[in-house]
Amino acid sequence: MPTEATETDAELVTRCQEGDRASFRQLYRRYHGKVRSTLYPLCGLSNIDDLVQEVFLRAWKGLPKLKQPAHFGTWLYRISWNVASDRRQAYAKQHQKQERLIGTLPDRDRAGSPETDLMTLHYQDLVKRGLSHLSFDHRSVLVLHDLEDVPQKAIAEILQIPVGTVKSRLFHARSAMRKFLEGEGVQL
Repeated sequence: MPTEATETDAELVTRCQEGDRASFRQLYRRYHGKVRSTLYPLCGLSNIDDLVQEVFLRAWKGLPKLKQPAHFGTWLYRISWNVASDRRQAYAKQHQKQERLIGTLPDRDRAGSPETDLMTLHYQDLVKRGLSHLSFDHRSVLVLHDLEDVPQKAIAEILQIPVGTVKSRLFHARSAMRKFLEGEGVQL
């Protein structure tokens, strides 16, 4: 029997579609970190574990309908993007309700990082703040491409937009991020 590291996504997905839960656990271990690191810049740290679980729950329920098992990774990124988008919409609705009730929304709590290196924390904070200044569409493309190393063609499939739109959004997102960082005193 092949080991987990040598089995392809397609092989694992096919076995999952036949009801093998152990294969899904292998896919979960393989993609958990990538899903988490994709969701974090899009949604923040609040409820990240719940969001990751939501992605994998949707994947498990949708596996019987996946027609191209070899494209599992791209399909999973699409699910991650949908979960992030749903979260963003729910947050926007909640934000509107709170504004109507109390007039202003209190600042979100900032979660601390386990990192002890002050410079690393500083740069992580700068990137996080820079990402928060981008539109959700620009942030999504930048996170998938520059932080997750997803090819532009795959991003187009995930977001269901033309490759030219991916390139344009990536260009504008990078320009906005560069401008933000330079405004914060970072020399690029």
